[in-house]
Amino acid sequence: MGPENPYDALLLVAFGGPEGPDQVGPFLDRVTAGRDIPSERLSEVAARYDRFDGVSPLNGRMRSLAAAVSDELATSRHDLSVFWGNRNAPPLLADVVATMRDAGVERALAWVASPYSSYSTCRRYGEDLDAACRSVGPGAPRIDRIRPHHDHPGLIEPAAARLSEALVELPDDRREDAHLLFSAHSIPTSLAATCGYVAQLEDAAGLIAARVDPDGRHPWEVVWQSRSGSPLLPWLEPDVGDRITSLAAEGVQAVAVSPLGLPVENFEIAWDLDFEAARRAEDAGVSFVRARAVDDDARFASMVVELFEERLDPSTDRRSLGGLGLRPDACPADCCPAPVRP
Repeated sequence: MGPENPYDALLLVAFGGPEGPDQVGPFLDRVTAGRDIPSERLSEVAARYDRFDGVSPLNGRMRSLAAAVSDELATSRHDLSVFWGNRNAPPLLADVVATMRDAGVERALAWVASPYSSYSTCRRYGEDLDAACRSVGPGAPRIDRIRPHHDHPGLIEPAAARLSEALVELPDDRREDAHLLFSAHSIPTSLAATCGYVAQLEDAAGLIAARVDPDGRHPWEVVWQSRSGSPLLPWLEPDVGDRITSLAAEGVQAVAVSPLGLPVENFEIAWDLDFEAARRAEDAGVSFVRARAVDDDARFASMVVELFEERLDPSTDRRSLGGLGLRPDACPADCCPAPVRP
């Protein structure tokens, strides 16, 4: 680690997912730790994984992304190790941080697989990284984080390309009137009121819609998926499936869904969009397509490297396309506060 480069490793951080039936139970236990989730609810979610042989696509996609980022770093002449760790499934963050320590890593920069600001998509990852370093103890590397980057061209441009590709798959007689739905993980409205999550998703969706449909022929909106909390608490709405049903009642005959809030292909995309939303569309007589996630687009890996490089040189142009302004490298102490549990 030379004086010109304060980092000797790049750590990719993701939510994680099981890679076999034996990992589903431990994965769900980690995800729901500290929450009063009825056992029947956990059994219901576990049964969903059974349909996919207990495998989430996320880990495989993260391996591929780590390889692509490593290649991109080498092409850019950065002699840097790339690691990958998950919050809730192997390779777990604490184990990866221990591996980094044993490899002699002193200071790393972490990229989180969500570009949006909220407690669950930003601050919680920082807390888990801090906890992993504490568990490793003396010698654990110092780990800084890459800024939220919801409007970076490396996200917006691939997402627009993938949505354009999806639109072509719709029947010719329905494509011109298709409704564009940008889907993201729902969060409680009380949390949404304390962060920039909704504004950032709206900003990103508008940027993508303008590229896909510069003439404004396709109505578009942000919808929500993967609600997991108490039915007594208000969460962001409308749910993507509910919105497809209501659009059908309004006469809409086709929808194209972009998994905007989930840039890396994962189980929630497979279940909530490819299975449940697609089924709701079929029941309503609505043609349905889902844009592919963007993690395997070369521009996405290049974005991760660019975000790394901007931390090395303060004079680097920090690219953004939206109107909300750049997020700081280090989050303010009062941003995205944790939920207050009863």
